[in-house]
Amino acid sequence: MKLEGKVSIITGAGAGIGRATAVLFAKEGSKVCCNSLSESSLKVVNTIKSSGGDAIFIQGDVSKEEDAKRIIIKTIEKYGKIDILFNNAGIVLPGRIDNISTEDWDKTMAVNVRGIYLISKYAIPYLKKTKGTIVNNASSVALKGVKERAAYTASKGAVLSMTRAMAIDYIEDRIRVNCICPGTTDTSSLAKRLAKFDDPEEARRQFIARQPLGRLGKPEEIAKGVLFLVLNEFCTGISLSVDGGMII
Repeated sequence: MKLEGKVSIITGAGAGIGRATAVLFAKEGSKVCCNSLSESSLKVVNTIKSSGGDAIFIQGDVSKEEDAKRIIIKTIEKYGKIDILFNNAGIVLPGRIDNISTEDWDKTMAVNVRGIYLISKYAIPYLKKTKGTIVNNASSVALKGVKERAAYTASKGAVLSMTRAMAIDYIEDRIRVNCICPGTTDTSSLAKRLAKFDDPEEARRQFIARQPLGRLGKPEEIAKGVLFLVLNEFCTGISLSVDGGMII
């Protein structure tokens, strides 16, 4: 098992990419702290435990400082250390600059950018001790613009740049920091967004068309990319695109 003896924190672990990564990491031997805003991660923890793994659920909003601090503290109280942090929690709110509400803009930045800042801020002292690693979930939209995603695109561009800043800031501490840039991935979150279109099936076809490979990504495929970044000790400050050719 490639992560035997390791302790991981995964935010937004209740569904999609977060869930798939939590299950994969546990399968590879890691103890996993599964965080989510709702209680959705409880099911993930139960899945891991039923397969013989070790996991805990910590509910919390990553954009709130006290919650972020508590996620880290509770993990340390349970497992005594942190080796891996996957900053996965994020939201997608549609709109252009001229029609997205200020509230939705601020909420996007709070979860997608401030959330990574806060969780990392409180995890880094412990990651210094283990010479651990951080993977941030960015997006292919950080590298290629798409319609009706102004706030989301801006937030993920910030994640990409923040990853590079973090990588150089903590390189002497031997903390590696990288980001994954998924293409359009077939998750429950995507299904909910598609359902809001006047023609959900046509919207799905358009989303699929973004990827030259002609299909949506699977959460498990993105999780494998995250695992690669965790394991490859010569990677820091990079963005790994797992996107079906979306940025070609």
